[in-house]
Amino acid sequence: MPKRDDIRAKIEQELNDPGSRSGKAYRGKRKPKSKPPYNKKSGPAHANPKKVKPGERPQMGIMTTTLWEYPSQHYDDHLGRKMQGSKDYAGASPSWAIWQLLQRYTRKGDTVVDPMCGSGTTLDVCKDLQRKGIGFDLHPQRPEITLADAREIPMPDETADFVFIDPPYSTHIDYSDDERCIGKLDSGAPMQDDDVMMGHAYYEAMDQVISEIDRILKPGSYMGLYVSDSWKKHKGKKSGTFMPIGFELFAIMRDYFEPIDIISVVRHNQKLQRGNWHKAAEEQNFFLRGFNYMFIMKKPE
Repeated sequence: MPKRDDIRAKIEQELNDPGSRSGKAYRGKRKPKSKPPYNKKSGPAHANPKKVKPGERPQMGIMTTTLWEYPSQHYDDHLGRKMQGSKDYAGASPSWAIWQLLQRYTRKGDTVVDPMCGSGTTLDVCKDLQRKGIGFDLHPQRPEITLADAREIPMPDETADFVFIDPPYSTHIDYSDDERCIGKLDSGAPMQDDDVMMGHAYYEAMDQVISEIDRILKPGSYMGLYVSDSWKKHKGKKSGTFMPIGFELFAIMRDYFEPIDIISVVRHNQKLQRGNWHKAAEEQNFFLRGFNYMFIMKKPE
């Protein structure tokens, strides 16, 4: 065993001469710090380029943390389009977030399904990335979207490579006059009779939707669910009801899928820019929704 004095002498030598090893000069060159891969079109692989001219959108690049933020609802795609879906559609999904999912979990030619397709944002992202997009909705906004209830998706078992869904967050938006619309079900409805939880009808309907997603998704494939919690003010009172929609839907999905990760997507909606909303939130002691969940799940092999 080396003597303590010998060991101490070697340590002192190393401190005085960092280029030495075991008393011998170490002449090797230090390895340069590795740089993240860079794509001239999409920018660094780990983030969006920071230097952007006023009025321009950052180039798209893979986001590598669980906090996603982009200054626009849409992105500039390679087809020259500056918008995906319709700007007039209330409750549209952010197209750049769908882009992030499809870049990670799908390949060219894969079949991507959106059971609540709205104005077709997912279909436009699929076209940009050369995926086969299939959309369904109870109130189709364009010919490519098929009329169907997300609780009964008209597709064979295990035929989808990826599923994206952005369901209603309770009753805040009137999506259609169809009585089957899940957006007519209050996720904060009081418990009645045999209900086992607040908003029982809403979560029961969403369980049926998630079950259908499980049925059509290929084993080993992924899905993404984009959703927000909600807070509803009680009329005439400085109080309200908090609805943890995200946690409840995540719990339902755990019965079908393996959790991959949870992303926080920063919201940039108009309400967050209004001073009166912030004043009300402070005076009435509630919080404005500053982010949405993006739950990423995988169907077991």
